Amino acid sequence: MLPIDTRVFPFLKKLETNNNRDWFTDNKAEFKTIESTIKKSYKFLFEKLKAHDDVDQFKIFRIYRDVRFSKNKLPYKTHFGGSFQRRKPELRGGYYLHIAPNNESFIAVGFWDPNKDDLLRIRKEFEMDASEMREIMNAKSFKSIWGDLEGDELMSAPRNFDKNHPDIDLIRKKQYIFTRKFGDTDVLQPDFLEIVNTSFKEVKPFFNYMSDVLTTNLNGERII
Repeated sequence: MLPIDTRVFPFLKKLETNNNRDWFTDNKAEFKTIESTIKKSYKFLFEKLKAHDDVDQFKIFRIYRDVRFSKNKLPYKTHFGGSFQRRKPELRGGYYLHIAPNNESFIAVGFWDPNKDDLLRIRKEFEMDASEMREIMNAKSFKSIWGDLEGDELMSAPRNFDKNHPDIDLIRKKQYIFTRKFGDTDVLQPDFLEIVNTSFKEVKPFFNYMSDVLTTNLNGERII
């Protein structure tokens, strides 16, 4: 086991109330120390994931915000975030771990920003038959961890799809995401990363299904 550094939340809370370059510069040494332990935590989780999935890289996002096109000009994020990528193009989907104070930590899996071709392929699959997707989502072990499908969606049916289709709730989605939230106390438990890894492991049937859809045509023939 590798616990999350207990200093992470106090530091991020101080950053919330002192989100400016002068304060950050004065406290950068503390930040770098905490950041190094967080990187070890993400690396630990990456190695755990490799035991049950073909993940080929992970990325921890920088603390610096890109404020060029944002109304929010605060220079620093007040969380740590990192993603884990499955081997492409054969395997699709991704994992994300978000560590934030004030009980705002969460994990997420799925498809955040599918390109238009992938999105159309997914929708066409659901138009033909969504029973396998529903079986995966409604499995007791899956639902107890991940709850309901989330993601942005259209108000009505996409173009050339029947708004009265029985699976229109899936077809009008623009994202296919599942999340699980954690409180600060949960994150600081010694087995937190083990729980995250177990949660990620449970999503494998969803990823395998979506990968199969996105690497075949509507006749089930391989395209990759």
